[in-house]
Amino acid sequence: MSKKKALIVGISGQDGAYLADHLLKLDYEVHGTSRDAELNKFYGLEFLGIRHKVKLHSMSLIDFRSVMQILLNLRPDEVYNLAGQSSVGLSFDQPVDTLESIITGTLNILEVIRYHKLDIKLYNASSSECFGDTGKQSANEETPFKPSSPYAVAKATAYWLVSNYRQAYNIFACSGILFNHESPLRPTRFVTRKIINIANRISKGERIELILGNINISRDWGWAPDYVEAMHSMLQLQNPEDFVIATGKSVTLEEFVKIVFENYNLNYKGHLKSSQEFYRPLDILHSSADTNKAKKILGWEAKNDVESVIKLLIDFEKKNISGEI
Repeated sequence: MSKKKALIVGISGQDGAYLADHLLKLDYEVHGTSRDAELNKFYGLEFLGIRHKVKLHSMSLIDFRSVMQILLNLRPDEVYNLAGQSSVGLSFDQPVDTLESIITGTLNILEVIRYHKLDIKLYNASSSECFGDTGKQSANEETPFKPSSPYAVAKATAYWLVSNYRQAYNIFACSGILFNHESPLRPTRFVTRKIINIANRISKGERIELILGNINISRDWGWAPDYVEAMHSMLQLQNPEDFVIATGKSVTLEEFVKIVFENYNLNYKGHLKSSQEFYRPLDILHSSADTNKAKKILGWEAKNDVESVIKLLIDFEKKNISGEI
């Protein structure tokens, strides 16, 4: 029996690296793409010690010919589309790039599969941001989308493209609607890494402040290595379905800060400030998830809740002397 072949589009990101590691452990032949594979340092793959085990290729997701060449040359069994601009905040500053990288990129993959009738199972990375503010309700697969950022608009559009091609052309294509998930591979511009990085520095005697935007927002924070297992499980089903992937527990940003500082035996109130500088033009106040479908059909549950995610990130931060990741 030959190995299953997987192509991870956007392998240089957090999820791409952890997914590659997971698939290699399942004895897959793993390929990955980035815009320029020769120049990309692939910190995530290096961090996990698997760069030499993955075959890397250059591909521009917004260039149809580039996508077609890679898919026709490799003819993978599974494609995981994890590429595209991934920061909600940055999408307000770079809306065109955000929409093009996510919408056009997803459409190009779907069109190549459709036109060439490729026997490929496609996973599309969607986002809880599509739901917008869930209020007191927990979002599930039937919850209507109310996107409130260029990033969310792009992800919602890509979701419906996948759904449309699945129904119209009988393509095995599905979307994982993932809530926030963290790891040491997140850059420090992401709020979770920023909080822990600054708390770690304060614990060492630095006189600095933690300045955030709206600390009343609530999010469901999980652990990225858990979530990539759900991605793979979705493509092992007989029929494609979309799933909400989350821990099922949301906390406010202030509560997140409190837990982090308590792990350092610090009182966060003397160090935390909120500034309008870090407010978004439009933001989600409450975001919570109903994960019953994933539990029932995939048999998947998050192994780590927010408290254990924080402890895992702190353990890494204390060892991360170079600060390169």
